[in-house]
Amino acid sequence: MQITEETGPSGGRYIARLDGVEAEMTYSRTSPQLIIIDHTGVPDSLRGKGVGQALAAHAVEAARAGGWKIIPLCPFFKAQAQRHPEWRDAVV
Repeated sequence: MQITEETGPSGGRYIARLDGVEAEMTYSRTSPQLIIIDHTGVPDSLRGKGVGQALAAHAVEAARAGGWKIIPLCPFFKAQAQRHPEWRDAVV
């Protein structure tokens, strides 16, 4: 699975492509040190394949590498963060 990032002036999205289908996790940037993950969209054809989990893990690694924190407004990401106490260094 390939995960890429598209960015804009106020946010962006992480995109996972698998079997020609695209899933996304969108975020807004509130400051150089903080993003808000607000949506995860995984098409039915990709459900159960770990795509959402891969997007969440990618977001955490990007936050660690970039030196910022994540506010989890997206219910899916928030649930993943609660299941992964090792992400506490990247999630507010």
